[in-house]
This record gives sequence, C-alpha cells and structure tokens, in this order.
Amino acid sequence: MAMQPYRDRGVRAQVAESWVRSAAAGVQADTVDAPITLAADVLHDHREAHPLAAVFPALDDVLGQAARDCDAIMAVSDAAGQLLWVCGTPSVLRRAEAIGFVEGSNWDERVAGTNAPGMALRLDAPVRIIGAEHFRRSVQRWSCAATPIHDPSDQSLLGVLDITCADELVVPQTMAMVRAAARMAEAELARELLVRSRPGGSGTERQRPGLGAMLEVLGRDEALLRVDDGHGRQSTLRLSRRHSEILLLLAAAPRGLSGDELAVLLYEDDVSPSTLRVELGRLRSLLGDELLASRPYRLVADVSSDWLAVESHLAAGAIGQALRAYRGPLLPRSAAPGVSRLRDGLAGSVRRAVLASREADLMSTWTRSSWGADDYEMWQAQLSALGTRSPLRPLVTAQLARLDRELGTGTEPSGIRTAR
Repeated sequence: MAMQPYRDRGVRAQVAESWVRSAAAGVQADTVDAPITLAADVLHDHREAHPLAAVFPALDDVLGQAARDCDAIMAVSDAAGQLLWVCGTPSVLRRAEAIGFVEGSNWDERVAGTNAPGMALRLDAPVRIIGAEHFRRSVQRWSCAATPIHDPSDQSLLGVLDITCADELVVPQTMAMVRAAARMAEAELARELLVRSRPGGSGTERQRPGLGAMLEVLGRDEALLRVDDGHGRQSTLRLSRRHSEILLLLAAAPRGLSGDELAVLLYEDDVSPSTLRVELGRLRSLLGDELLASRPYRLVADVSSDWLAVESHLAAGAIGQALRAYRGPLLPRSAAPGVSRLRDGLAGSVRRAVLASREADLMSTWTRSSWGADDYEMWQAQLSALGTRSPLRPLVTAQLARLDRELGTGTEPSGIRTAR
C-alpha cells in the first residue's frame, strides 16, 4: 500500500503522525467505509444513556441547524469514536453513507484512519483535516473540523463534536464555531451538575462535595495543582520542584507520612529535620491548612492525578487509553528516591502493557516518543507485529539498524532494556 502522493507535497507533522498510527494499526488506504461497532438495536440505548444526550438538543439547535443550512453534517461521537448522532440534510447524509459516516460507525484512527473526530480523540485537542489529509482515499472528498467535549466534574473525555462538509466550508471560522458549541455544551453540563449538587436538587450521582484537587505531574518538571473548593471556585497553582515532589509523595500515600518517612523518600542524603519542616511550612502557607494536614503529613482533599488515571486505565486493561494519558515520565528531572521509584514503576507498567498488547499502533506511539525512541525491544516487537506489506516496515528496520550502530553488541542505554 502506498502512503499517498499527497505526502510528497508536504504534510503537517500532526497529520503525518496520524498517518503513521493509522498504518501501524493496519488501516488500508483503499478501504471504502468505516466499521459499524454499534448495531441499530443497541445504538438507541447507548446514546440515551450517554451524558451528552442531555445537551444534544441544544447542540442540534445551534450547530446542527447551521450545518443543515450549509449542506454540511454535524456529528457527535462518544469517547470510543462511535458516532452517536449524525445530522444533516437527506441529500448530504446519503452521500456520507458511501464512506460509512453514519450513526453507529466507529471513526477511531485505528479503524478509520486519519480523520478529524479520530484525531481529536487521540490528541484531546481541536483538529481540522482537509481533503487529501485523510488517510483513506474514499474520504478525501470531504473535510472536517472536530473538538473534544469534556465532563466538567473531572475533565474526562466524553466525546467529540464534528462538522464534516466540502473543502471550502472548513475554514478557521468553522473551527471557532465548533469549539464555541462544545464550550456551550460543557457549560450546560456544569450548570446541570451545580443544580444537582444543591440541597433539594434532583439526583446525587454526579455530586462532588467538599474540597478536591487535581495534580498534573506527567512530563512536567513542575507540577500543576488545580484546586476546587467544592463551591464552584477553582484555582490553579504551579508548584516549585520541591513542592511538586512533596505533593506527589503525599498523594501516593493517602494515609499520610511521618516526617522521617517523607524525608527518606524526598532527599538523596541525610538532612536536618528542620529543612523539611521549612519546606512543609512554605507549602502549607501556599495551600492552606484545609488541604495539607500534619501528624502525619497528608492531603485531606479528594485528590486525583494524571498518573493515577494511567494506573486506572492499565488496571482496567484499557492499554490504548493508558498510553494516550501517559504524557511523559513522572517529574522527569526529580532525583528524589521516592519519586524515582514511582516514575520507574509507572513507565515500566505502561511499557510492559504495550509490549504484551502486540498491537503495532500502540508500539509505534511508544517508539515515536522521546522516552521510547531507543527502546530496542519495542522496535523489534513492533516489526514482528506489522503485516508483511505494511509501509512502516522499512522505517522500523531502519531504526533497528540505527540502534545496532549506536549501541553495539552488549550496549544498553540507561533505563532501556534491549533485546539481543
């Protein structure tokens, strides 16, 4: 399978990476339509139970009507890439049926190739795909703009909002309109959540009473802490490296740590107890007593974290979601012993899961990262998982030859287990 002449004319890096992922997953460029993964008999119940069902009427009234007026299509997918609603005029919907852009079809990159809804899910970001940027030839007569929709309670990905139409209609203003509609949907979900959390409000299943905090540490040297006071007020703090380490270690120990235990995990060498007390005093003045308690030192908020999300996905067997959520090593420049153990443990868990999956697209995502580019064993496993006609085989073979030259027999770079 050729990788399409369009690439010879230059292609955006974001799109090129999606093409690589599509090819690694075994998508064929000459496949006509996308697979149906929600049969008609289960589609209705699936979308009625989906959180976006509550805001779909508003989306259809605002963006759906605009799409029909422009002979375009509005689509809403779930977090798995399955199209739950596809709206447009009868004539344009009939044309879309020819490429499988119908309710119940799956537009995840790994089954449908490069497209805006699939890329928006993969990157968790707004995406615009124009004509020949699509991986499959049958879709190159269309263009699309898509953006994620998040749950306001925990920022988890609910699905994607998409506009698909002729090339001339996908302009920057189209993306702005799609993003505005998605933000409207999130605001409506947040309003519903607020109503339900009030005394006397209907339903309690989405309540999040009390103080909450979200800690972001993956791929970052300085953590971000997002604090929700439980009354609709939110704040974001960028922590120093030392405070990032302390907060991470406390988040990993819900029952708390004594000063001695925290010092052992935090410092490479013996330090005076007063040194730790000073750091904790500064952190408490920043966070307040309502978030950081002592005797033992512990976080008293409902704490979530990006690294804990990765662990949860792995525990559930959702390796693809875990890999997408893994945005890099945990506090990569930290030398704190406790942080190093957490970092190596998480990276090792993700790596082992990707290897065990034997899915070439997941291995390709790992080896294309800065932390996996020299992983010889992963490159070897990826080569074995690729089909004999895969266009990625020359690339993978070239990378193995590069590592053979750079590493030599018996050489193993730090942190990477090589296969011999």
